[in-house]
Amino acid sequence: MAEDFARAVEDGLKLGKRIYMGKDRAVQPPKPLPLMERSMHFYLPSAPMVYAVISDPRIVDNPDIPSYQPHVHGRLDPPALIPLQMNGVNLDVDCYGDSAFVQVSGMWRVHCVMRSRSCDCRIAVPMGDEGSILGVEIDLPTKSYSTELIGVEESNGIQNIARPEDGQFLKPHIFTLTIPKIDGGTYISMKLHWSQKLSYNDGKFTLTVPFNFPEFVTPAIRQIPKKERIQLNVNSGIASGIVYQAVSHPFQESKRNGGHIGLLYEANVMTWSHTDLSFSYGVSSGNIFGGALLQSPSLYDIDQRDMFCICLFPGSQQGKKVFRKEVIFVVDISSSMRGRSLESTKNAINTALSKLSPEDSFNIIAFSDETFLYCTSMVLASEESIENASEWMSKEHSEGNGTNMLTPLQKAVEMLSSTPGSIPMVFLVTDGTVEDERKICEWMDKRMKNGGSLCPRIHTLGIDTIDSQMQKLFSKGLSTVLANITIDAFDDHEQIEVYSSCIPDLSSESPLTICGRCQGSFPDTLKAKGILGDLSHVIIDLKIEKAMNISLDKISARQQIDLLTAQAWFSENKQLEEKVAKLSLRTCNISEYTRMILLEKGKIERDTDTTEARKVPKKGDACKLLDSAEPKKILLQILTVGFGDLLATAENICPGSEEEILPEVAEMLNKATSNCCGRLCRHCCCLCCIRCCSKMSNQCSILLTQLCGAVACVGCSQLCALCCPQEG
Repeated sequence: MAEDFARAVEDGLKLGKRIYMGKDRAVQPPKPLPLMERSMHFYLPSAPMVYAVISDPRIVDNPDIPSYQPHVHGRLDPPALIPLQMNGVNLDVDCYGDSAFVQVSGMWRVHCVMRSRSCDCRIAVPMGDEGSILGVEIDLPTKSYSTELIGVEESNGIQNIARPEDGQFLKPHIFTLTIPKIDGGTYISMKLHWSQKLSYNDGKFTLTVPFNFPEFVTPAIRQIPKKERIQLNVNSGIASGIVYQAVSHPFQESKRNGGHIGLLYEANVMTWSHTDLSFSYGVSSGNIFGGALLQSPSLYDIDQRDMFCICLFPGSQQGKKVFRKEVIFVVDISSSMRGRSLESTKNAINTALSKLSPEDSFNIIAFSDETFLYCTSMVLASEESIENASEWMSKEHSEGNGTNMLTPLQKAVEMLSSTPGSIPMVFLVTDGTVEDERKICEWMDKRMKNGGSLCPRIHTLGIDTIDSQMQKLFSKGLSTVLANITIDAFDDHEQIEVYSSCIPDLSSESPLTICGRCQGSFPDTLKAKGILGDLSHVIIDLKIEKAMNISLDKISARQQIDLLTAQAWFSENKQLEEKVAKLSLRTCNISEYTRMILLEKGKIERDTDTTEARKVPKKGDACKLLDSAEPKKILLQILTVGFGDLLATAENICPGSEEEILPEVAEMLNKATSNCCGRLCRHCCCLCCIRCCSKMSNQCSILLTQLCGAVACVGCSQLCALCCPQEG
């Protein structure tokens, strides 16, 4: 999908060269990169963008200065995407601990479509680390649009269903949304909301927000003022004092109060920002430290228990002994993994192996219908053994269509059952679902509970073809600094609910956050206990504070939804599903039990002096725009990963990429194909042929057309011979 999008933008830039912007240009017309320098990543959005979706090239022109372009025949399929020019942008970011909440508000103009015509406009929202879309608001002169979450049952009654390309994730961090039929020359006012994480390394938090605009979104006319503004507010939470070390833009400090700081950048510019927003601040400490934040619920919260959030920071790990590691990579090599997914996995595993110390041990288990072991026992991570493992992975193993996941997991846990003095880890890498997933989870749950003090840690990863994401997971899993963490108050306090069923290990790559609810009074003192890399036990006193100018509910929402969703699936508990849905609706975080819709509200114009309402305003009249009563609802495709689809796994279909077919359309297709299929072929149907033809390449389609034409000519000649035997 991302490659198709990038090609459409490349086509749009070529098409945009037709537009005449007058003599007083501030920038040159957009030019595609030379062939040698071309990369699909260049055409993907590196900042919030809006594109005109052009199927008919005849409508492309300057809405202010018609250039009377030569007539163009034909239509574009797939449509081209012309990046719209941006007239202003504001970026507001609120950081709380390791979470950031981002709002981008800006003004774009449909500068490439003549005034008498209209086109769809596609919004692209690239987000930072672990980004999650929260909402989109669009304001037009005669309409407004906004996204909203509704329950699954409510969504079943909506007849207007969007196409997959009208609302989807191009990549896990790029969300796109299409707004229909916007007139040429229209100004589009927009607000985009999302949440993301700050990265952590060596006692330092780093925020990175995509804010690198290409040159061709700068308005071509010099007289148009261009102003960009960034407001950054940081609340370090438990860590006291903020020392920021690197910033991307020339900020001015607007406020500072202990662990709170406000920074402002505002400027009139010739071109928009060519660099992402980047900001770093340190919370370094020599030892592992942490604290707890408490907060009472809001009046609108359905759960009126107090909220708490416990944070543990790894501190500086220089000179400290780390855990010895026993690692097994369990890799799916079934036919659905063939190609880029498997190559990405091999590259990431090679990188992970290079990070092991010589005293660490590893093994690799590949599986499909069968199970293949690199070695029958654990192997020390020497340079020679790592090189041999890399060669073994590059060999062709027999690939099957099946995915027998339980057997290799059982073998991995068995091999790690006797590893005293080390952290045993299993990294499971697969690209889809299997039939007995719940059975596998039940077996693993029982096995882990009886696994002793340092039972195997299971890290699972669903392939998304992004090497960096895999490497990040491996790096985090291999950098444990505190294991077997417990909080003393959790054992003795029955009124405390912790969202996570078990507390993860603390990694040097990121702080650890533990959230939950408490009925009644929260303990006055808290202590965290765990095991260090030298296998010694440690007790950490946690400072308890009241959360000020920070919403714990907002911070913990994404984590709570993910954890409760896993529990609801595993236990098949309908009450937990309802709880997740309510939390999703209240916090605007998408979930498996809610759907996103696009609301379209028309506007009517009312005179200020009379009560008369009219659709078309008169120029110069004093008037007021009001929203119409009944908004139109458009149901977007499923935006979440789901709980697995055996057919989609076998066919390598991305989640949410299949277009939903309305019941009446499906019935029409069924009636249309039910009578002819038996006559044509006993083993296929017209719908199958339609789907098959839709996946053909251009060359294959041309060849098939020529073949059918030849067959038709032969049939005609035979018919003529039968009808007119005297004429031959």
